[in-house]
Amino acid sequence: MIASLHRPTLAKVDLSAISENIEQVVSHIPKQVQTFAVVKANAYGHGAVEVAKHVSKQVDGFCVSNLDEALELRQAGIEQPILILGVVLPDGVPLAIQENISLTVASLEWLALAQKQGLDLTGLTCHIKVDSGMGRIGVRNLKDADNLIAGLKALGADVEGIFTHFATADEADDSKFKRQLSFFTDLVDNLTDRPRLVHASNSATSIWHAATVFNTVRLGVVIYGLNPSGSVLELPYNIQPALSLETALIHVKTLPAGQDVGYGATYTTTDEEVIGTLPIGYADGWTRDLQGFHVIVDGQLCPIVGRVSMDQITVRLPKVYPLGTPVTLMGENGGASITATEVAEKRGTINYEVLCLLSDRVPRSYD
Repeated sequence: MIASLHRPTLAKVDLSAISENIEQVVSHIPKQVQTFAVVKANAYGHGAVEVAKHVSKQVDGFCVSNLDEALELRQAGIEQPILILGVVLPDGVPLAIQENISLTVASLEWLALAQKQGLDLTGLTCHIKVDSGMGRIGVRNLKDADNLIAGLKALGADVEGIFTHFATADEADDSKFKRQLSFFTDLVDNLTDRPRLVHASNSATSIWHAATVFNTVRLGVVIYGLNPSGSVLELPYNIQPALSLETALIHVKTLPAGQDVGYGATYTTTDEEVIGTLPIGYADGWTRDLQGFHVIVDGQLCPIVGRVSMDQITVRLPKVYPLGTPVTLMGENGGASITATEVAEKRGTINYEVLCLLSDRVPRSYD
């Protein structure tokens, strides 16, 4: 999807805010801990290459979801360690070795497939994933972890790290978190051959469970200025949202009472109303369930009326404004603000998803 550069819809990314957020988090975790910035999913919609380049001197490495995301960073000149958090099948090993990309290995079945294919893993750096209770990928007991580490080393791999992922670190009830932490700690402490890097701390763990950090952390949504819990837990220190979403009025009309607006005629004016049209829609990630939410015009919250279309939305204005008047969908405008978390709560989802769904059609600009 091509970026629509010739319309006023734009996501503005404040790279200095990301840097400051990293500094803030790092100042609250134990010293001598390695820090990996998570830039998967296009850095949560912020732009993986631009973010990685900007923070490269602040972090020890990067985490991504898959091989293509890692290759994008390498092709952009990023030289630091890159760990793929998802599973890459053994077919991808030669390319990972060639580009010095670290792989996650999550099962003895992966090892057996590599052996069956006759792969030489010399030059491959990998991390073992432990399923401590998330139920997705990873080994589930000490014996399998020991056998996996030994088997990978026998094929020539450098087993650099071992890690897990917490399911409920961002929730008020920490009982599940404590069970996972205990399981992982016990497994790591009893390994026959313990890898150099041990990590379990994502954004939520780094914020609310800093005392449980091992020797490496993976900082994700928090560096972009979002509360990982949404509004469930209060942040212990300030972070700044790095992305704002803006557009402008492209059409303004005054409609009499009784006029329908949008697909399905789901909104009908009850009096004479000023309706403005904005060039953004669900193809941009501004989804249909945002009907009834609001935007900011001239410091005032203006409701979205009528259905969200693929390319346009309509809003009710307090008065007639000239074409080109700025409109804020996320961010601050005239003393009013809209956060990604507020958008998420309207959708019944999480702030991560709001930013990740912003499509490539929305250009990003960087300060």
